[in-house]
Amino acid sequence: MDFRHEWKHEINYSDLLAVRQRLGCIAAQDCHAKDGRYEIRSLYFDTPTDRALREKLDGVDMREKFRIRYYNGDTSLILLEKKIKRGNLCGKESVPLSRRQAQAAADGECRWGTGEGSPLLQELRRKMTTQQLRPKTIVDYTREPFVYAPGNVRVTLDYNIRTGLSGTDFLNPDCVTVPAGDAPVILEVKWGAFLPEIIRDAVQLRGRRSGAFSKYAACRIYG
Repeated sequence: MDFRHEWKHEINYSDLLAVRQRLGCIAAQDCHAKDGRYEIRSLYFDTPTDRALREKLDGVDMREKFRIRYYNGDTSLILLEKKIKRGNLCGKESVPLSRRQAQAAADGECRWGTGEGSPLLQELRRKMTTQQLRPKTIVDYTREPFVYAPGNVRVTLDYNIRTGLSGTDFLNPDCVTVPAGDAPVILEVKWGAFLPEIIRDAVQLRGRRSGAFSKYAACRIYG
């Protein structure tokens, strides 16, 4: 697994317009974007004691969380992802799931996938048994992604963050979600060995500092 550096900034809509314009002049759009953006639906997992949520809120340096997700309402490609945080570095493992596997995971079934698939799928199934990981909430949002090859840079603008409350009907396109409180726009910058100065300048915003915003935590505000 390759780890990358990560910055997160909470910004407003005026900031979004400024950064979007700057990046549009120097970076490329992600190949998965349609009209410059795409919609993401994720289902996050946590323990009965909300370990992932508490570790995030407490700023624990070494932590992990599991989620399944798909893009633009297209359930023909569903991904199981494990996101790992090590201080200021982040990494991600990802494997595709069948619709049957995704539905079983969303239903909280502990014995699904026995003997099937990748080590990551087996790890989730095992932790659903040993740690009682269960689906907690749906997180929906819109993403505008930009990529810049030197430094393996990826910059994203995330907004319209919505929560499924306690709903986990992940594959139902009509599942109701509501705005996650007064969630801001989130500017994320990820890079490998170095961050090019041209990107550093493009994402600079007066009065904005790197933070630790979590869309999952924002979407758990109702329970």
